Amino acid sequence: MGASGSGKTSMRSMIFSNNPASLTSRLGATIDVEQNHVRFLGDLILNLWDCGGQDAFMDSYLTTQRPVIFSHVGVMIYVFDVESREMEKDLEYYRDCLQGLSQFSKDANVFLLVHKVDLVREAERNTIMERKVAELEKASNETSVKVFGTSIYDESLYKAWSNIVNTLIPNARNLSKHLRIFAEACNATEVILFERTTFLVIATSSHADSSDAFPSDPVALHALDPKRYERTSELIKAFKQSCSRLREEFRSLEMELSEFTAVLEEMTKNTYVLVVVHDPVIETAAIRMNICMARKKFEELQGDSLVSEK
Repeated sequence: MGASGSGKTSMRSMIFSNNPASLTSRLGATIDVEQNHVRFLGDLILNLWDCGGQDAFMDSYLTTQRPVIFSHVGVMIYVFDVESREMEKDLEYYRDCLQGLSQFSKDANVFLLVHKVDLVREAERNTIMERKVAELEKASNETSVKVFGTSIYDESLYKAWSNIVNTLIPNARNLSKHLRIFAEACNATEVILFERTTFLVIATSSHADSSDAFPSDPVALHALDPKRYERTSELIKAFKQSCSRLREEFRSLEMELSEFTAVLEEMTKNTYVLVVVHDPVIETAAIRMNICMARKKFEELQGDSLVSEK
């Protein structure tokens, strides 16, 4: 949901259709509601409703189509243009949408994306985002919301959408638990599980309560960038697109640098795993062998996730 021109369709096309940011300018305005059934994690189907933001459509969603639009909602993503000149009207529509959710989908998660932050000067970005977050939380009243600043030109979009899809995976915490066990077995600094098509982060070996807290000792010795997950998603997806343009198929990636070793390998038929190791003694062949041995367990865990969702 969100006003016309706020960037809803552009971000959807990048995340789920693998379109580069350079092509989003060719996309037309959404008319009424565009429904897309996106296959995620193989057999998990995400039903995405991209709702046109023109006033006539918004009024229709909130009146005659209200039961249809707001029933059986798992997540509502409301997009605000950071430079909107009609913020009061945007907030009025947003509050009406919250009322629709409270009436038909009380348990839905709510994510608010302050989009096009690349248009704001970097020196002012944090200040403006703090003000926007406070404004949106106030407008949300007692509704729990998560706010992200996003742009199609950097990794912020992947961070937001990884958090969104994570709420739709029933056993995401269980996957993280087993990734921590796997990381300890490999003596890895960190292990990250990606969805195969979108390369959104499904789970990590990190503790959920802190982006910088990890179970392994090597972490204390090496500073880890808090934006590493979304940057990795963005870079790998760009690399995959480059492979496609050359008519080559992306299979795996192996990096041996002076500071660390990283192996990106297929974990299951629907996921990839990235294992990062700082111990120079550990060979990439050993990492690959551990991935191979863990593959069956993670296939079972993924199967449990899909059974729970049904």
